[in-house]
Amino acid sequence: MTQDPLVRVADASEVAPDLLVIPNNQVDLVPNIGIIGGTEAVLVVDTGIGIANAEQVLALATEVAHGRRLYLTTTHFHPEHAFGAQVFAGQATYLVNRAQADDLETKGSGYLEMFRGFGGSIAERLEGVQVPVPDEVYGDVHDLDLGGRIVELRSTGRGHTKGDQVIQVPDAGVLFTGDLAETGQFAIFPWFPPYDVDVSGVGWLAVMDRLITSAPKIVVPGHGRVGGPEVLADVRDCLRELRDETWRRRGAEAEIVAEVKELLIERHPEWAGREWIERGVSCLCTESGAVQADG
Repeated sequence: MTQDPLVRVADASEVAPDLLVIPNNQVDLVPNIGIIGGTEAVLVVDTGIGIANAEQVLALATEVAHGRRLYLTTTHFHPEHAFGAQVFAGQATYLVNRAQADDLETKGSGYLEMFRGFGGSIAERLEGVQVPVPDEVYGDVHDLDLGGRIVELRSTGRGHTKGDQVIQVPDAGVLFTGDLAETGQFAIFPWFPPYDVDVSGVGWLAVMDRLITSAPKIVVPGHGRVGGPEVLADVRDCLRELRDETWRRRGAEAEIVAEVKELLIERHPEWAGREWIERGVSCLCTESGAVQADG
């Protein structure tokens, strides 16, 4: 039985001065959520899924802010990360990159219906939810001045989604990755042809290489435990395994899927999210054909 995707704000902890993380506690469809403070403003990173979760996050952020201005950003458009943003309307300025705004506009309603179709507590959490509409949209780079602390919002290009965004806090050495990185599970490939094929294994690998060179001290993944730079390296290495093992094989896609899935599970028997291996292989099979055609 799937656990209720409940955000537990009482478990928030400070990972750096004036920088809190509300952990996902290994619960599906609960992201790690950030609250980042400066002397003049506070930035919330991701909302949790639905109105009730977002209300809890907003209440904690308001308490932490203690009169400081509030901002909200989301790492990407998926419902557990962004579909509580309406709660922040009038209370915080919601800003995202252009590609994510496009994702919300063109895919948001479809994902809302898909997640409601899961039924149970997930559908209940999405009652009354509207597709978020940002207050401000930037291009690829935005430096947000919170007062004595600059937070860097960076569009990464296609990886987990078209509109992925990472949030860097240079003075604390903290990086929020969204679902570009997880701990203890295989990479989540939202490969849903023909409705959504923007995930890119090739692009994702390039993004991870760039993030690793930024050398963060603390990595806050989309889901799973907060860690250090090894979180990025583990994801990069597994994506590379997935690509290499997929591309070195020839034959029917179903056979490649079965062989690669068996091999990766054997190498990472403790990891969750095995169902995403198949979609990752399918995505990379398609990208392999594109690479060969370009070559």
